[in-house]
Amino acid sequence: MTDKPKVAWIGLGKMGEHMAGHLLSAGFPVTVYNRTVEKAAPLVEKGATAADSIAAAADGADVIISMISDDNALRAVASTTDGVLSAAAPGSIYIDMSTVSPEASAEIASNADKAGVAYLRAPVNGTVVQAESGALIILVSGPRATFDTCTPVFEAMGSKLFYFGDAEQARSMKLAINMMVGITASMFSEAVVFAKAAGLDWDQAIDVIGQSAVGSPYTNFRGPALKAMDFTPTFSTKQIAKDFDLALATAETTGAPMPLTSLVRQFWSDMIDTGKGDLDFLSYAQHLDEQRSK
Repeated sequence: MTDKPKVAWIGLGKMGEHMAGHLLSAGFPVTVYNRTVEKAAPLVEKGATAADSIAAAADGADVIISMISDDNALRAVASTTDGVLSAAAPGSIYIDMSTVSPEASAEIASNADKAGVAYLRAPVNGTVVQAESGALIILVSGPRATFDTCTPVFEAMGSKLFYFGDAEQARSMKLAINMMVGITASMFSEAVVFAKAAGLDWDQAIDVIGQSAVGSPYTNFRGPALKAMDFTPTFSTKQIAKDFDLALATAETTGAPMPLTSLVRQFWSDMIDTGKGDLDFLSYAQHLDEQRSK
């Protein structure tokens, strides 16, 4: 690749728009594609080229990056007749940065190999705020030489890079982190509602938890939202449920015991069933408080 490879970006959701913007700011020539065409407009104003199809975006690109919703979207973007792997030139690189199952990702790896395209799995850890500031943690697996080649691309979007191996290791690491985030959120919620029920001040309980032995970057980051009972979705209950499902399905194939993950997954179902599926999953605290008040 040249010093500044041509990048095609597919998927301009809450995270993808910021990540593609950082590549533009770093001087990479970027072509963007999104099903909702209007979402590409802010990046086009900054110098990106808009493509009218996935194939058009991938054609002629050195690096194609997707940031999409789930396994089915990955298959549709990568492996259909007008998808990435049909249009990408042999010798190019395909990076998927979505949170998907190791199983679906392995299918794409096989198809990429047949197409002569190098494939990196690069899910991210972080929020929309971190995507906006370029401070994401990027978890990568795939061919080591390809990872080394793409380090400047990753460094334009994230503050920390971790390489795990040549196959689906990054996918499993991402799911492990999201399991812990979901379980931590449920534990945090239960503790605060317990404190409130015992007569403690809500805000003070949140502050003390943040400063205690069980305080963490997560509890401190989410503490202000929990104080305000602001559950504008940074990551919805439906999304965390999807990731728990991916983790549980993976655990079935590896034999990993998942008692806590299985239990907490039931909480997400209860929330979805009561109309909270599109709220931030930390709204579990509100859900519990409503149950206490009945």
